[in-house]
Amino acid sequence: MTNQRKGASLAKSLLNIWSWLFLFLILAFFEIYAQIETGNTFVFRVYNLQSIAVAASQILLLALGLTLVIVAGHIDLSIGFTTGLAAVVMALVIRWIGPDSGWLAVILAMGVGIFAAVIVGLVNGWLVAHLNVPSFIGTLGTYGIARGAALIVAGGATVSIRSDAARAFGNGDILGFPVPVVVAVLLSLLFHYLLTHTKFGVHVYALGASRASVERAGVDVQKLLIALFVLSAVTAGVGGLIYTGRFSAGAANAGEPILLYAVAAVFIGGASLTGGQGTVMGTVIGATIIAVIQFGLVFSGLPPYWQFVAVGLVIIVAVLVDQSKDKLTGGRT
Repeated sequence: MTNQRKGASLAKSLLNIWSWLFLFLILAFFEIYAQIETGNTFVFRVYNLQSIAVAASQILLLALGLTLVIVAGHIDLSIGFTTGLAAVVMALVIRWIGPDSGWLAVILAMGVGIFAAVIVGLVNGWLVAHLNVPSFIGTLGTYGIARGAALIVAGGATVSIRSDAARAFGNGDILGFPVPVVVAVLLSLLFHYLLTHTKFGVHVYALGASRASVERAGVDVQKLLIALFVLSAVTAGVGGLIYTGRFSAGAANAGEPILLYAVAAVFIGGASLTGGQGTVMGTVIGATIIAVIQFGLVFSGLPPYWQFVAVGLVIIVAVLVDQSKDKLTGGRT
């Protein structure tokens, strides 16, 4: 009996850190492959690490707010086109003001782009909190609305811009670190603090575990839900701003390819399908795993669409791990 308990405890511990182990394994795999095929290193090249970090930051900017929503027991499927809407709005504002306005135009455009994203978040929160629409259905609806709105305001085309300030925001660096990476790191630290060191974070975990208990404790669940969906929309909007800066254009589908990766990053990082579990640092690891897979497959010469197959398989593994943890703990209460 004691041996069985020790075995179960060891298995649970391994399952809790499986994402770290998996990250180590895929890094080791691509390092061995690089050494054999090219005679060069994969892990210890600055260019490779920078490329992986930038790719991970793109995923993180959509996944950070989503992490809070999933921990609370909900989902936000609208973030992909919330990103696109913010990207298009930013580009249109810069084009309207004129490319010679420099940072003034970019800062104003960022504010308007985030405002557009906040509107989507408010609609999501209102649907879920006040009308009791299931978040899957509600955010699927706003997914379509945000997509249509972005295409309408963009005239169905990509909105290109000429702005050195916007380009510097998307492609510049701070102390040698790419701006998108710096932004993602700062937001990750902020959201980690919110989730682990504030009453807000306690309420988020409690809501995912048992809404009835949170309501009995006197927490305004409606306001909490609205705040969660607004935060999710804001981080997705920031992703749109980065996109416009990087590519000097706003596109309605800017975040669509990243939606799957963002959801995957949260679950790979240890979030539960039923809510009440998950961490920001886990999401960071999940985004890093996906970025390594993306870059590693391209490095290996495989076509880009294999990335979707690989990430899909990892999502299935993450769900199986979550179910295994449930069995070892006797299920959630």
